[in-house]
Amino acid sequence: MRSTLRHRVLIGATAGLSALGLAACSTTSGSTSTTSAPAAASSAAPAASASAPASSPAAPVALKPVKLQLQWFTQAQFAGYFAALDQGFYKDAGLDVTILEGGVDIVPQTVLAQGQADYAIAWVPKALASREQGAGITDVAQIFQRSGTLQVSFKDKAITNAVSLKGKKVGNWGFGNEFELFAGMTKAGLSPGKDVTLVQQQFDMQALLKGDIDAAQAMIYNEYAQVLEAKNPKTGKLYTADDFNAISWNTEGTAMLQDAIWANTDKLKDSAYQDQTVKFIEASIKGWAYCRDNPDKCRDIVVKKGSKLGASHQLWQMNEINKLVWPAPNGAGVIDKAAWDQTVTIAQGTKNAEGKTVLTKAPEGLAYTNDYVNKALDDLKTAGVDATGASFKPLTVTLNEGGA
Repeated sequence: MRSTLRHRVLIGATAGLSALGLAACSTTSGSTSTTSAPAAASSAAPAASASAPASSPAAPVALKPVKLQLQWFTQAQFAGYFAALDQGFYKDAGLDVTILEGGVDIVPQTVLAQGQADYAIAWVPKALASREQGAGITDVAQIFQRSGTLQVSFKDKAITNAVSLKGKKVGNWGFGNEFELFAGMTKAGLSPGKDVTLVQQQFDMQALLKGDIDAAQAMIYNEYAQVLEAKNPKTGKLYTADDFNAISWNTEGTAMLQDAIWANTDKLKDSAYQDQTVKFIEASIKGWAYCRDNPDKCRDIVVKKGSKLGASHQLWQMNEINKLVWPAPNGAGVIDKAAWDQTVTIAQGTKNAEGKTVLTKAPEGLAYTNDYVNKALDDLKTAGVDATGASFKPLTVTLNEGGA
């Protein structure tokens, strides 16, 4: 499974969090000083002495090492961070950033809480579950403004909304990825345990393509592309969007916040880490703005960084990821309270197949803050960087068989 949260880890996996011993992180300033041109020499000024020693060149400013933990393997889902690295935005901010690839057995928020990374990318519900278990982490920038989760079905199944899932075989990945689906069914008056047949879906779309399930869970930027990259055996041509229906939880009103930048809560008490966090967010948003304006180049950056997915699949993914980030009317990364509250409400009130909820109570402490992203946005505005993307226009992307 190649989408956002497909690691085989139960919600709230936070082993070892009780003895973290997290140390404060120091940083050097990443601001760039500007030296004005020297004034013209006065005709009355004395000539410089030939014996005067030559001035020594200024020593280079040491970059602050920073580690960013991703939540999955290298792909365009994280293109903004790779672009910030590739284009030197982190370096310009005084940061030497190392991007740590995610994987099946990696829980990014736990890596962050245990002090093995300085920042992490994680979905809000799972990160909040880890906080409830004791992880000291804070959402400091909500990069994805919208949910990318779909429930996909063949058009002849006539599944166009949550209500029409009644009596169907409904696939989901589990591991905490199912709560938007369950909330959607509950809101529609369906009992997930009685009104549908739940099927544990594998981390691909084969069950849907083979007809074993009626509706499959998919990310708009990954699995949905996979079905469009598959060949229709009846026609010998690739499937098209006209062959499918897709339920969006944004439309159904049960979307939950996904990819966010998480920081270490205890370290945020340190002014140096605060300054570093502003600079990291600022450079990251510059990376996302670059990918918004240069999707082809960001596709190439991700492919060069070692993505296992093909070029057409990565361009599709980059385009769809841009739709989740842009436009951002309040500024990229700003955490919308209404969207946050909806995520928390669903996490507290929606039960999965085992009758468990993501959260048992409302988040306590500094679960999120806009302080640092707002400072970053002020800096970007001063620098003339468009951090709202009001004029953003997505591409029309053609997929190839297998995503090649």
